[in-house]
This record gives sequence, structure tokens and C-alpha cells, in this order.
Amino acid sequence: MNLITSRDNPLIKDLRRLSQDSTAYRKLGRVWLEGDHLCRAALTRGVTPEHAVFAESLWATAPREWTQAAMRNTVVPDALFAEISSLESPAKMGFVLTAPATPEIQPRTPTVVLDRVQDAGNVGSILRSASAFGFTQVLALKGAAALWSPKVLRAGMGAHFGLHLVEGLQVEDLKALEMPWVATSSHQGPFLHTLLSEAKLPMPCAWLMGHEGQGVSPELADQAALHVRIAQPGGEESLNVASAAAICLHASATCQSLT
Repeated sequence: MNLITSRDNPLIKDLRRLSQDSTAYRKLGRVWLEGDHLCRAALTRGVTPEHAVFAESLWATAPREWTQAAMRNTVVPDALFAEISSLESPAKMGFVLTAPATPEIQPRTPTVVLDRVQDAGNVGSILRSASAFGFTQVLALKGAAALWSPKVLRAGMGAHFGLHLVEGLQVEDLKALEMPWVATSSHQGPFLHTLLSEAKLPMPCAWLMGHEGQGVSPELADQAALHVRIAQPGGEESLNVASAAAICLHASATCQSLT
């Protein structure tokens, strides 16, 4: 166990950046997971952290699964841990992971495409839905929220570690997908519930989830094999993108189980 008390220590400076800068993981090559839920989710998926960091008040009672998870353990005073944390109530422990390398697109894996979805909460929620409903690949086009940013990690609640994630893509990169693209629309295409009742949702497929205000870009929409509307009998003009994604991905998973 290594004890650090100086806020000017290089590790502390890096952790502060990783915790508070959404794209620092790209520059530093590491990811910061704060809190027992995220850390346990990583361990469950077989992820080995390179470093574990504990607040001093937790170290003596920390479970063995945390204290023996990494090759290195560092303990810091509670006040210093609070400086690192971006949470209102610091979780008192965290893991440092090596940032994942950018993988290749898997052509036939059920996929969600994030077209400039910018809200970290929305992106994290979509990752959770993708993992829950068997869409194990998520492709983020340039302009989408950084997938491994602290806010997206927290909103994803551990879903990251069960997904094949590729970010920073251009539209032309999606040509690697060997499956139909499906786009949600407010004004064209059949209703989702009709396709579900007739078991006509393609699988595997790539669902296109668009920008919170602008929706799916015309360039992507023009290449979609199918446009789908979600019935909204209550009269709202549109749905939050994370809510729409959950409805669509659940429908696809249900349709798959019926065929």
C-alpha cells in the first residue's frame, strides 16, 4: 500500500483530470472508475485494474475483492479524495484502468449507432438499454458524447464492460456494417408496434439514434433500409432519445424471441 498526502503528486493530478475532464482518458490512456458499483461491474466482466485508490477512512475495512484487485493500491486522506472526485458525495474508492484500444467494427453484431447524441446521461442510458436487449455493439459518430467520460460511465452503470464500443467514427465507416439500418422518425414509416405484431423487425440490424434536437442526420436517414415511428397517443411531438432507444431495442429483442 502506498500513501499519498500531497495534492501535487502526479497521480493525484492525473486522477483529478480523469475525473473532471470528459476527454482526458484519450490523452492519458487511462480511465477512472469511481465507486463500488462501477468497480464491481468491471471485476465481474473480468477487467483487471492497474491501480486501486482508497480514501483513508475506507482502507481498513475495504473488502478483499477490492484491495486485491489491482497490482497497486494507493491510500489518500479523505479530503484529498474529495478533491479528486467529481461527485457531490465522494465514493471513497476507485479503479484506474488502461483505456481500451479502439476496436474494429463487427459487421454482423446487433448495433446501436449514436449520431451526435451529446448528453452524457442519454448516452449512458442507451448503453444500458443496448446491453440489456442484446445490442452488444455501440458505434459513436464524431460529435457524440465521449463514451468513456466520467458522466457516461456513471450513467451506464457498468454496461460498458459488456459492450463492443467504437467511437470517433465517420458516416462512411458504417459501410462496414452488413445489416439493415433502422431509423426512428416522427413522420414516415410504419409504426413500431405494427412491425412487432407482424414480426417484421430485421435482426440483426443497426438502430440509428440521432441528435437530441435534430434527430438522425439526413445523410444517415437516406441510407436507412427502414424508417419506424413510435406511437404517441398522448400527443407529445417527440420522445427523449434514450427513451426512444429503450422502446426500439426492447421491440427488436421481443421480435427476435417470437421468431
